[in-house]
Amino acid sequence: MKSGEVLLGGVAILVALAATSTSAWGATTVTIGTSGKTFASGAVQCAVNPSGVSAPTVQAGLFNPKPATTAVVSLNGAVVDLTVTAADPVADVWLATGKNTVVVTLSKKVADKYAFTVVEGMCSLPEGNTFSADGTLEYAASGKSSATVTPGCALNAATGRAQPYVHLFDNGGFLLNVSVNGLPLTQLSAYKTHTPVFLGAGVNVISAANGSLSTDYYVRNGGDGTCVLP
Repeated sequence: MKSGEVLLGGVAILVALAATSTSAWGATTVTIGTSGKTFASGAVQCAVNPSGVSAPTVQAGLFNPKPATTAVVSLNGAVVDLTVTAADPVADVWLATGKNTVVVTLSKKVADKYAFTVVEGMCSLPEGNTFSADGTLEYAASGKSSATVTPGCALNAATGRAQPYVHLFDNGGFLLNVSVNGLPLTQLSAYKTHTPVFLGAGVNVISAANGSLSTDYYVRNGGDGTCVLP
């Protein structure tokens, strides 16, 4: 698949979207087109684009294609991928701010449309945060903590259901008070250096405060707050 490392979040919409987002994304959720032959991502995600910048993206292409099936993927009328095939059925589609229409065209008579809206600043990193060289970790500007970029899926004992999660790390035995959307979660230190952070529905703002010295922020989108275990 032609995919990048996933970073879910955005800084310009931190608390407002944490309270109001109704994204339908799940760890393995896609939308099947009316033809039953194409698909697109269930919701917008963020990924590192070919220019090395975090940007909004979805994937679209063929769903359970027969060997000879081909299609064209376009965005807002412009071709993104001239030919997706059974051997390479998925195209990455990089979205612009505002309303976007992705179309997967199988023939003159069969074309499935998918609509996505991208809010301003959706994929901006918290100020000063950086990626690891392989794109798997996001480091806070303070250097005191880091978090995995791509959510996993695990059973949350507190809720009894499978939920997306990221792992948060203490990078030096600092005393870090961890919260999610303002609610205290746990404390990291030299005695407990990492913790899973399960994501609720919508945008999740994860903070790691080292007293009054610094507060690290990470933003992750939990979709509908559920996922499918491997």
